[in-house]
Amino acid sequence: MMRRTVPLLGALALSACVAGPPPELDTSPPALPAGFAYAPSSEVAASVDALLPSDDAGFEQLRVLALADSPTLAEALARVEAARAGADRAGANRLPEIGANASVTAQRTSPNQFGASLPPGIAIDTERVAYAANLTASWDPDLFGRLRAQERAALARVDAAGADAAAVRNALLAEIAASVIDWRTLEARQAALEEDLVAAETLTTLAEIRERAGIAPGFDRVRAETAAEASRSRIAGLASEKARLAGRLVTLTGQSGQTVLAALERPAPDSAIPSPPAALPSDLLANRPDVLAAQARLAASDADLAAAAARRFPQFSLSAALGLLAFDLGDLFDGDAVVGSAGGSLLAPLIDFGRIEAEIDGAAANKRAAFQAYRGAVFTALGDAEAAYGLVAAADAELAAATREEASADRAAGLAEVRFRAGLANFLTVLEARRAADTSGERAAAALGRAERARVLLWQALGGDQPTSRSTSQ
Repeated sequence: MMRRTVPLLGALALSACVAGPPPELDTSPPALPAGFAYAPSSEVAASVDALLPSDDAGFEQLRVLALADSPTLAEALARVEAARAGADRAGANRLPEIGANASVTAQRTSPNQFGASLPPGIAIDTERVAYAANLTASWDPDLFGRLRAQERAALARVDAAGADAAAVRNALLAEIAASVIDWRTLEARQAALEEDLVAAETLTTLAEIRERAGIAPGFDRVRAETAAEASRSRIAGLASEKARLAGRLVTLTGQSGQTVLAALERPAPDSAIPSPPAALPSDLLANRPDVLAAQARLAASDADLAAAAARRFPQFSLSAALGLLAFDLGDLFDGDAVVGSAGGSLLAPLIDFGRIEAEIDGAAANKRAAFQAYRGAVFTALGDAEAAYGLVAAADAELAAATREEASADRAAGLAEVRFRAGLANFLTVLEARRAADTSGERAAAALGRAERARVLLWQALGGDQPTSRSTSQ
């Protein structure tokens, strides 16, 4: 017994010396700031989900259609299924493998190979048929954890694929929301320009009346007509932007242009802009899908390193077979036809000239790369959130200023027209005041759209759907 044990222990010792232990890598999470520089005060209680235009019926319809039929999201979900199948395979590798086989073998032997004469009473059956049926089983008990590490890596990749799908879903919803907001902004700009056109046409009529009465030059009418044509030109230019947005929504939702336009024709809501919610940088580690995906890939690389290191140790396998063997079909189920075998095998690396060590070094490098990718994802999330909070603050300030400008310009235009009718101001003053009011209305509509768009960016920067409501299949 001792003579058989010593070579086995020697093989184990030699195999353990094939490569050194895996390197210890520092993968501690990066230090996070205490808060965002542009974030609102913590007293502001607002919901992240409220940042999307969910009260817009057109957006809700396109959202439902996209989540049900978007090619981009369907591709991401298929990748999740592929990763899950890989995890199932890795888990199955840890279980025994049982198989069955059956065979019929015919063999003919030449009598000449036994010589010219045989001893008396001995005859050679030169033709025989063998019938066999077997059950086989093999199992790797995974004593050193190689298969368990591979399964952990596969499961981590399932988590990464799920987080990637969530990121695709968030990006899809953000793109649709931004496109719908841009469409509503174009509608608001068109409404403002149409009001400007009506005012310009009124001034044109007034100038024409005064020209016919001989109390104003024809140049006033020409300038009023020019202002009206400028409004018509800007209105016509909006059609190309609408066509671009409609095409973008067709791509995002996987629907026809008629379906997209029918959704966009639904009336726009008249609701207040939601306040930006307060969040902490630490929240991004749990809410951002790209950070979660990078974290899962880091865990997978750690498991890959463990699996590579486990190759330094021997691999044991157990096998067994139980079957029937007979040379006559009628004897196949006799007791004498039962055959069986059982055994074990050991595969141990002794001298591999650095192959396993190179695999360990490669796995360690992949883990370092995954850690840096994780750090990059964290700082990308911090930068996105900081920028989004700053954009919201700047857009809100711009909207407030544009709203005050519009109100002031409208009052100035009304006063100029009253003074003109009373003979206290010339037509040029009225025209300039009207032009200022026209441009201020369009700027206010555009500023409102930018404020709403900034909130969509903030929604995506904070992680989109929160963990309680996140689902890649809805």
